[in-house]
Amino acid sequence: MHIIGFSGLHHTVQFKKHYFPSLLPREYRIAQGSDSAAALISKTGVIAAAAEERFIREKGTNVFPSHAIRYCLDLAGMKPEQIDYIAHGFSYQPVKAAFEHDEFLRKQYTAVYDPERQMECLQEYFPSEDWTHKFMAVPHHLAHAASTFYLSGFKESLIVIMDGMGELQSMTALIGTPEGMNIIQEIPAFHSLGILYGVFTLYLGFDFGMDEYKVMGLAPYGNPRRYFNQMMDFVNLKPDGTYAIPLFAKNKTREDAETHRGVLNMLSEMFGPPRDPEATLTQQHMDIAAGLQAVLQTCQLHLLKQLRQQSGQSNLCMAGGTALNCTINGVIYRSRMFKNMFVQPAAGDDGTALGAALYVQGQMESQRPLKKMGMPFWGPEFPEYLEERVPEDIRKQDSCEYAYLHSIQDLTRHVADRLNQGQVIGWVQGRMEFGPRALGNRSILADPRNPTMRDHVNNLIKKREEFRPFAPAVVTETAAEFFNIDEGEENTFAHMLYVVPVRTRYQAQLPAVTHIDGSARVQTVGREQNERFWLLLTEFGKLTGMPILLNTSFNVRGQPIVCTPAEAIDTFLWARLDALVIGNYVLVHKDQEKSDTILDSMNIQESMKQ
Repeated sequence: MHIIGFSGLHHTVQFKKHYFPSLLPREYRIAQGSDSAAALISKTGVIAAAAEERFIREKGTNVFPSHAIRYCLDLAGMKPEQIDYIAHGFSYQPVKAAFEHDEFLRKQYTAVYDPERQMECLQEYFPSEDWTHKFMAVPHHLAHAASTFYLSGFKESLIVIMDGMGELQSMTALIGTPEGMNIIQEIPAFHSLGILYGVFTLYLGFDFGMDEYKVMGLAPYGNPRRYFNQMMDFVNLKPDGTYAIPLFAKNKTREDAETHRGVLNMLSEMFGPPRDPEATLTQQHMDIAAGLQAVLQTCQLHLLKQLRQQSGQSNLCMAGGTALNCTINGVIYRSRMFKNMFVQPAAGDDGTALGAALYVQGQMESQRPLKKMGMPFWGPEFPEYLEERVPEDIRKQDSCEYAYLHSIQDLTRHVADRLNQGQVIGWVQGRMEFGPRALGNRSILADPRNPTMRDHVNNLIKKREEFRPFAPAVVTETAAEFFNIDEGEENTFAHMLYVVPVRTRYQAQLPAVTHIDGSARVQTVGREQNERFWLLLTEFGKLTGMPILLNTSFNVRGQPIVCTPAEAIDTFLWARLDALVIGNYVLVHKDQEKSDTILDSMNIQESMKQ
């Protein structure tokens, strides 16, 4: 059985622009259905998965993922008619009555949420197939839940889904067993912690539903106690672990509900005017971010404590946008409230494409997938870059010179030498990652020991805010030596989803990846998970004594992570990286000082072209 899942709501922004044509560009992001993606699964596991943004180069897009679906089909060598089911990560028809009492909501349902709109998109882009009997709508939080539980490897688990909102919920707790998943508690969308965090993200001058991770990175610079009590007054904690957020009643009008201006006005009265996106960040902004992070942590721990007692489960699976808050994930891990944790790496709405397919598979087949996933390398790859015949994307670069290295040992030694000399390297290998993290296949890499490297990469290469931290990638074998990770639990950190303390004796030695509070969003790399990346880290360790590299996504500000070699080359040239490695090829700028000397030292000058 082959099942495609997809996410996104193609008409959501178009509808909002029609009814509210005068909103600010950032306010159109406040809508359901962003991060469209597609995934293809079979009884053997995940075959392919990718976000639409990687193909059309529009970050966080909501448009129908026709390119991502086509990629999945092409990779499998399948035609649309060979697909058994196609599943969507939203199901609004069962809750249609909630939209009947208001004219705007009725029109919104018809234009955006009605499953007929998804059928129309399928017929438009894939007209050769009648999708009527193959289409299945999956409730949003069930899609999130399937995406994490069915890939966790746990036989049983508590599952907690928390995001802005699904159809009508902002939090859903379930118990997962081999027989299926059963809901044990829900919190309605009106009381959404995810939306509260998003509104503060807007207030701080960032983009709703896009930049919450920036607020997470800003928080350690602030004093959480300064505004914590005021912010906690926004939330009423209940004895059963749930909570209410009456603050959202400040949104009085329909336009308020679509922009959260009512809540933003309240925040302005309490904390002063919202920050302009281009304005300087002040200590007050940092303190607000710190207080917000502390509120979210307090509420989430309050919820999890009660759910742990109620369920009796010792395993925890999480997904939903809030599960990408790596700081809180680290706090939960260190609390030892649960024996084991699993966070699905594409925890945002792109992951519901995968989850919708897994949910349908679980409904249709008696044997549900309970095997733990490895690395989410499910995107496109370009094997021709492992061959000595020069690909056209490289051949046509007049401003570059390049070399082909025949062995992976020569390649990793050469790149490790460059990194040890302070160079910043683009690294493109194998299949693209699914989810928001670059895990060693579409990465920018640098020396974590260099005290100026973080500012250099932030300001001159990534073109992003200077407060933003970078993650360390470290070989699994020595991860516990450098970071506060218990031996035997290193694989928990393979997907870069937990913030943990850097061990005190190494904080000064790893300034480029140690955040201001002494923490790091660590990624462990095992040889069996990603051999090329592991070999590079190992070679760097031989040179430096530290098998650790600064690892950040291969993109610049406002750009999705690169997918193709052509995009990698364009970004390499624009960002002025020191070198670019694609497969077995090393590219450098023709005007780069001493590049020939380094290549000569590897005895590969005869491979140089151009």
